[in-house]
Amino acid sequence: MQYPSAVALRKIRTGRNPRMYFDPVEMAELTESIRASGVYQPILLRPIEDDEFEFELIAGERRYRGAVEAHGIDWVIPALVKVMTDDEADRAALIENAQRANMSPSEEAVAASKIVGHCKGDRDEAARLLGWSRATLDKRLALMNCSPDVQAALNERKIQLGHAELLATLAKDKQDKLLPVIISEKKAVSELKKTIEAAACSLEVAIFDKTDCATCRHNSSLQTEMFGEAIATGNCTNKACYAEKTDRKLEGIVYGLKEEYPIVRIIRPGDNHTRIQLKVDGPTGVGEEQAKACHACQNFGAAVSGLPDSMGKVYSGQCFDTACNQKKVAARIKADRDAAKAPAAKQSAGKPAAATKVGKSSAAAEKPVTVISESERVKQYRTELWRKALRKEVAQNAEQANAYLLAVALNGLSRNIGGDVMGKFFEKLTEQKSSSTLQGCLTAVHGMDEGRRQQLTIGMTVAAIGGMEVNNLRELCRYHKLDLCNHWNLQKSQDFLEMLTKSEMKVLADELGIRKVLGDGFAKLFGKSKPEVVAGLLAVDGFDYTGKVPKVLGY
Repeated sequence: MQYPSAVALRKIRTGRNPRMYFDPVEMAELTESIRASGVYQPILLRPIEDDEFEFELIAGERRYRGAVEAHGIDWVIPALVKVMTDDEADRAALIENAQRANMSPSEEAVAASKIVGHCKGDRDEAARLLGWSRATLDKRLALMNCSPDVQAALNERKIQLGHAELLATLAKDKQDKLLPVIISEKKAVSELKKTIEAAACSLEVAIFDKTDCATCRHNSSLQTEMFGEAIATGNCTNKACYAEKTDRKLEGIVYGLKEEYPIVRIIRPGDNHTRIQLKVDGPTGVGEEQAKACHACQNFGAAVSGLPDSMGKVYSGQCFDTACNQKKVAARIKADRDAAKAPAAKQSAGKPAAATKVGKSSAAAEKPVTVISESERVKQYRTELWRKALRKEVAQNAEQANAYLLAVALNGLSRNIGGDVMGKFFEKLTEQKSSSTLQGCLTAVHGMDEGRRQQLTIGMTVAAIGGMEVNNLRELCRYHKLDLCNHWNLQKSQDFLEMLTKSEMKVLADELGIRKVLGDGFAKLFGKSKPEVVAGLLAVDGFDYTGKVPKVLGY
């Protein structure tokens, strides 16, 4: 598609620029320059679907603002239009700004945090995309724990980067108390460091067991009795030990949630955009059906806070794929909008308008399929299920086994039949050891009766099924029209349930219809421990387990 080389300012939506502070003196000079000479360097845009705007501004907001101020929103500005994904747009916006006038480190932090989110928390990949070292990225992301007032002060150059880095180690309410003092008294970074070090490891807010701390020589409460000069009471002066105990406690919280959710992560400063609260309704809701489906996604789970002002707090119902979440929200909004327009369209065509329910029930243009996600453990389980079921059926039909064996050989897959496997089968069948020479094997097979030879052929086919690659196994299952209902039943599959998290079991209960049968008892059951939930799902009164196989086990 051909895009214009100049665009009216009123068609452009802003908001992606990581730069928050625009120096008023520099902007005034730029505005006068644009008023006198126009804009020579095109701004960077991307096309968008929006009821009000046609393009989104990626880079060049200073020129955009100056042009609006100088000529008004109907003025046409030179532009380069490029199709980009969200993460490509975020990256381009950050890099373009960093290469021009110096951005504030806190502005870089916000932008870098978004890119880490697009990389699903992979900081090494985010650093590579940005062309930064991992150390630089981590330092910038740490600034995300600064309060809004501290970030603004850094943006406006009222404090130094060192001040902000030190303040980021504190809870936000403490940052806001110290900030006016730093600015008014022009405190040096070194002075602030001494102040913060004195109270950085408060035992009062520690989340770990403090029994041993009562008699520890690093406890400042004891130091006041031992020394003439000491820091305020109630603090730990052994920062390394304090940090180690805190991390151990956080890991313990994570471990305790592993059976609840597919993913549990500790959230550190800078991980702001790696997660989002999954919502059903409202402007950021994905819709009721989609929300149920999301519970089985490998990117759904809980966040454990490693942030100073919420240390150890658990946030459940988190989506760790923010890009996917945005797409689901957009799909739900579009579905609601289309549903709202439908009655009007019918009315204008002279047809009576049908009542249309708009809201949390309309999840997307297509109803999401609520199924268990394909984790590696589930894939391995179902592959073994296919092999076992197929081997069992083939072993009962000699003619079919012979046909499948010929097909396997014609396709060059006979290499999947190991000689050692066949040897063991031969020994079991004849109670004789197989020969190590071709001559010996020929003599042994020639001496077998027809029935045993047929059994040996079946054994070869079964061995071939056991060694097949998954894609060939799936193809054979489809050809055979394998009915898994004859081989799998939830009541006899406790091992399958035990490999799922409680969140995934909720989705299984939805898919198979167990939630509906349980009714009000559903929430009560899932409020129990995982072993109790497993036992409950295996013995639901009034539920017919026959013929109920989860879609994730299908081929």
